[in-house]
Amino acid sequence: MIKITKENKSDIKEIITALENGAVLVLPTDTVYGLVCDATNKKAVAKIYEIKQRPKFNPLPIFVKEMKMANELAFIGKENSKIIKKKWPGKYTFILNRKKGQKLFGVDKKTIALRISKHLLLNNILRKFDGPLAQTSANISGQPASTKINDVIVYFENSKTKPDLIVDGGNLPKGKPSIIMDLTSDNIKIIRN
Repeated sequence: MIKITKENKSDIKEIITALENGAVLVLPTDTVYGLVCDATNKKAVAKIYEIKQRPKFNPLPIFVKEMKMANELAFIGKENSKIIKKKWPGKYTFILNRKKGQKLFGVDKKTIALRISKHLLLNNILRKFDGPLAQTSANISGQPASTKINDVIVYFENSKTKPDLIVDGGNLPKGKPSIIMDLTSDNIKIIRN
């Protein structure tokens, strides 16, 4: 059985403790519902892949709380910084060249996909957790991402591996997953629109 809590009643301390203990959570975002966990926890990241039935070769994007954290994880540079600052916080994920030295799981060895969301609860969690969160849309691979809480609950109720906690933010405004832009070379590419 998956524990479900309402967003307006959810206790941030409980969420932070769950993340610190390796839990995988379903959270509302400014796009669709997402699966999130501590990106530095190998078991938690492995669990996201199991829950979503996502191929292991497919890297996970990362939520960060601010540009400072983004700069710690990726080489951004002046030009990319201008592009990113126009779009963040918001519905854009940027693929950047990754810096070495950070112990992160579920990410590519050379690149990293980063996003700062506009969602208030998620940003409060990121500020208090103070670490990168691995993330992906809260659905089974191959199924559509959803803004409807009941869709998300149905996706996982019969799964062998389930999220530890679902934060019910109600039905989100109609939306789709974030736009993904590749900024790893001078030739900027839109990977997902």
